[in-house]
Amino acid sequence: MSAGMNSIDAVKKKIKVLQSQAEEAEERAEKLQRQMEEEKRTREQVESEVSNLNRRLQLSEENLDRVQERLTTSLSKLEAMEKVADDSEREKKVIENRALKDEEKMELLEVHLREAKQIEDEANRKYEEVARKLTMVEGELERAEARAEQSESKVRMLEDQLGSYDQSLKALQASEDKQGSAVGGGAESCVNQLQISGGSG
Repeated sequence: MSAGMNSIDAVKKKIKVLQSQAEEAEERAEKLQRQMEEEKRTREQVESEVSNLNRRLQLSEENLDRVQERLTTSLSKLEAMEKVADDSEREKKVIENRALKDEEKMELLEVHLREAKQIEDEANRKYEEVARKLTMVEGELERAEARAEQSESKVRMLEDQLGSYDQSLKALQASEDKQGSAVGGGAESCVNQLQISGGSG
């Protein structure tokens, strides 16, 4: 009887040991399950983060491509603007040089203008002086012409008188040749009379 009891006790103990082992195994299984689930969640989280990182990487690469395109465009625009700026700088220097030359030319023209004004003033002064002299000369010329006309009139009158005297002398000489000495005395009287008339004229 005691042997049977011992055998039952041994079985009970063995059952307890097996139950204990089974519980431990279940706990380990549950723990492993929890660990697996945790690892799964962690793996899923890591995969999600990796996926997010991949998307971010892809977006970053796309952004980088766009940035590079914009950079290339900006560099091209910058190069074009630098060329325009260089052209503008050269054009500005050309304009500045032209303006400097224009200023020098304008200063020279101003000098010439002052000289021309002085020459004009001197010419006007000389013109006025010549005009005054011309007026005086014209007056003197008019007076000289009047005197010349008077002289010519006197000369014509004297020539007329001289012609009359010459004709009278010729007539007297002809009469003297015909009439002799008596007529010669008359002629001498006529000559004397003409001389008296000429002296009084």
